[in-house]
Amino acid sequence: MNLEQIRNISIIAHIDHGKSTLADRLIQTTGTVTAREMKEQLLDSMDLEREKGVTIKASAVRMIYAHEGQEYEINLIDTPGHVDFSYEVKRALQACEGAILVVDASQGIQAQTMAHLFAALELNLAIVPVLNKIDLPAATPDEVAQEIEDLLAVPAEEIPRISAKSGLNIEDVLQQVIREVPPPAGNLKGPVRALVFDCQYDAYKGVIAYVRVVDGRIQGKPNLLAMTTKKTIEPLEIGVLTPSMLPVHELHAGQVGYIATGLKTIQDLDVGDTITLAAAPAKEQLPGYQPMKPMVFAGLYPSSPDDYVDLRDALEKLQLNDAALVYEPETSQALGFGFRLGFLGLFHMEIVQERLEREYDMEIIFTAPSVAYRVLKTDGTAMTIDSPADLPEPTQIEHIEEPWCELRIFTPSEYIGAVLDQVTKRRGELKNQSWLDTKRVEIACMIPLSEIIVDFYNELKARTRGYASMDYTLDEYRVSDMVKLDILVNQQPVDALSVIVHRDDAYPKGQRLVSKMKEIIPRQMFVVPIQAAVGNKIISRANVQAMRKDVLSKCYGGDITRKRKLLEKQKEGKKRMKMVGSVEIPQEAFMSVLRLDEE
Repeated sequence: MNLEQIRNISIIAHIDHGKSTLADRLIQTTGTVTAREMKEQLLDSMDLEREKGVTIKASAVRMIYAHEGQEYEINLIDTPGHVDFSYEVKRALQACEGAILVVDASQGIQAQTMAHLFAALELNLAIVPVLNKIDLPAATPDEVAQEIEDLLAVPAEEIPRISAKSGLNIEDVLQQVIREVPPPAGNLKGPVRALVFDCQYDAYKGVIAYVRVVDGRIQGKPNLLAMTTKKTIEPLEIGVLTPSMLPVHELHAGQVGYIATGLKTIQDLDVGDTITLAAAPAKEQLPGYQPMKPMVFAGLYPSSPDDYVDLRDALEKLQLNDAALVYEPETSQALGFGFRLGFLGLFHMEIVQERLEREYDMEIIFTAPSVAYRVLKTDGTAMTIDSPADLPEPTQIEHIEEPWCELRIFTPSEYIGAVLDQVTKRRGELKNQSWLDTKRVEIACMIPLSEIIVDFYNELKARTRGYASMDYTLDEYRVSDMVKLDILVNQQPVDALSVIVHRDDAYPKGQRLVSKMKEIIPRQMFVVPIQAAVGNKIISRANVQAMRKDVLSKCYGGDITRKRKLLEKQKEGKKRMKMVGSVEIPQEAFMSVLRLDEE
């Protein structure tokens, strides 16, 4: 097929605006899959995606569409909408020439719609706006169409008004794509250059690279070369995604497909690499991707120390499929050998945890999430730490800087008070407030990153009945009065329970943690003190009461000294036990640190 008849597009939208449903209807309308194979959310192949109702991985599909006597090849890359997966969106957009912007006719433009839209405009993509859910009783298509016209200067009457659920006006979208999105520019005769925009691992075919061919042709199974890692690839097959893998003889410039590389180790290929022919390599690589900077860090440990190697293998395979995941080994006195992981946000962390448990059958323990702090020491040296265990002694610290981010919240006007209350409670500062129309407001504020990584989004949804949306970008580091809160069980500090908090939050958080631990830690034969400490100062304490054997059961009356002697003997024994006894800390204790803010 010549380049003029190819269109490469992405779908961008806020969560729940109907991206995956629209992708289903486009696949159905073009007859890409049979009615028997069709199911809801066809491209969301992970169980997790179906359960949570969100797209986590970008996935591609090739559709053939006949229009005015011509056949067009439309390559669609479905992308996530959640703020934590914006890196997946940016990678997918780089493989396209256009993007369908889906806007819910009852909710209008939301925060993450804007974030993804700006990413697409930066890459000079053609934008095709679409109004979805026009059949809802609450829909106001005319107002929302006007909003899009003001933003993108696309005439309101030209915007397709559709219902992805019922399949209304889906043909209009396809025709608009063919009219508005330019065909790919590429040199069919030049040296081969293919951009790897995603990877996954297959036990039989090795590393499978999803590629967008930019220049040249790959015919048959020639030896290929990965330009960054300098690895030679002997492909097992090349093909297109329909959305299942369909082997083909040739992939040429402008097309999207896959290469089953047969590479057995995951380090041999990077997302963002350029693949070329080994016999006639290209002179220069394609611009790859900016490496993502993790924002949230947490410790990950296997429940059983014997599973350490399995956990390392599982992380390697997961990292291939999730380029934003970073990890390095670390050890903990309480939990043994494990890893320090970096994530883009808390939802990303939750997804990684569930994927490890389901796809790799791992039993794991996560420690409390933390952000990266900058510490200036009294000797003038600076360091960046992402684990409370790395924090130097208080006497060596000149000051600690914490990351602040710019937070944009879109909300209906009746919830302004509730949103501002939530922001100020979490040490946020209001920057400005702008009215989008008579009913909706955009609130811009500065807030510490550590305050929004745990449950900020859930609380925002609860306070605004699900109508508000948010997007954040890292802005700067500011000096803050941060302290390390330690938890001591039986006078021994448990490093995996330590957290870095603002000094004002240390007392209430310490108290809640201690009360929670008291419920979770099982009773021993001796009293177990649980303490929260900042430096050498104990700020909260609770005791887990001892179990007692009734040593007086055999004394029926008689002299009081006999009873006293038995009680003293029991007391001595308990004292001795306490000196040698170690307290087993159950797994829920480590999880309780994460759940404190939900209560």
